[in-house]
Amino acid sequence: MQYLELNGLIFHSYHGVMPQERKVGNRYTIDLKLYFDFQRASQTDNLDDTINYASVYESIKQEMAISSNLIEHVADRIIQRIKRDFPRIETVAIRLAKQNPPFGGDVKEVAVCMKK
Repeated sequence: MQYLELNGLIFHSYHGVMPQERKVGNRYTIDLKLYFDFQRASQTDNLDDTINYASVYESIKQEMAISSNLIEHVADRIIQRIKRDFPRIETVAIRLAKQNPPFGGDVKEVAVCMKK
């Protein structure tokens, strides 16, 4: 199956259950796989026959701007938004990571992964 990858999308957002996370925010990274048939685009060289990944980025950016307690919720919301905005996409796989989570340990990131 064919897919388009968007990797290393970086956002500063305000997700988390701790008050500090909601006030100061944190850095998040997103990796996506968008599964859809782009065979026609590979033949026509026409943007109308594929998914405009700049538009996908804008949809994600808007969802990341909405605060949530859990990154699981954010990841699911992003998947739902992408599938709604781009019905040609059959399946979305996402990895959403919070950098330096504030729980008193030396941890680079915590991440959730979903595929729907």
